[in-house]
Amino acid sequence: MAQHSASDPTHETAAECTVADFRAAVERHWPAVSAESWDRVGLVSGRDEAPLRRVLLAVDAVAATVDEAVAWGADVLFTHHPLLLRGVHSVAEDTAKGALLARLIRSDCALLTAHTNADIPEGGVSAVIAERLGLHSVRPIVESQHSAADAAPGIGREGLLPTPETLRAFAERVSEALPQTVSGVRVAGDPDRLVQRIALLGGAGDSLLDHPLVRGADVYVTSDLRHHPAQESLELSAAIGGPALVDVAHWASESLWLEGAAARLAKHLPGVEFRVSGLNTDPWTFSV
Repeated sequence: MAQHSASDPTHETAAECTVADFRAAVERHWPAVSAESWDRVGLVSGRDEAPLRRVLLAVDAVAATVDEAVAWGADVLFTHHPLLLRGVHSVAEDTAKGALLARLIRSDCALLTAHTNADIPEGGVSAVIAERLGLHSVRPIVESQHSAADAAPGIGREGLLPTPETLRAFAERVSEALPQTVSGVRVAGDPDRLVQRIALLGGAGDSLLDHPLVRGADVYVTSDLRHHPAQESLELSAAIGGPALVDVAHWASESLWLEGAAARLAKHLPGVEFRVSGLNTDPWTFSV
């Protein structure tokens, strides 16, 4: 559980910051306009004029991370996944989302989200995975159409390992780079196949299985690969060539960017403490 803050912070300096200042810092690095049209990012609950002293970063807004934020006295819970991505018709406290929002509101802890707008820039979800895997000559799979400040290249990344290695060795590289989960790293392909060109997308990525940069890679690393799209991709690879598949836990793939995000935000908000949650919010708890 890492914490970030400006050097020699004072209470007075921290008290000058507000939730509005935090929103502005988030917008600077991950502009809302760069999010996908279906996405729901930005302030979910809270008030701009509230003081800002502590921010907890997490992948998910779930009971465990809300409890952590409240117990720590956080003024903002900053998450990757939107709590209200799909429409709801009630925030009654006998609903899961309603109970979470009520607890946050009563505790004067705002909730703010950066989702697909955090996927595209340098230092974003996929870029950090590419860095952790040691890739070079990295480029986005789908280039961004937005020119907003700091909203750099685009969705996913494609790049090269320094030297070819077996698919098994690469899968072990992936496992070492990511937090451990029950589902671990699943691989489809010949373990002795040599691979070097890697395509990847943090989070659910079977929508890009047919993209030319993915088809031209030796391996595609992503999460939540469904049976039929994965099977069809492998059949096509057997017929005309294409990538082996490496499927990792969704939470794990989207957790790595938070440390860099906390460090970036700390530079712009002197005196504010930033902590990355150490909780594993992957939904699976054991396998048999």
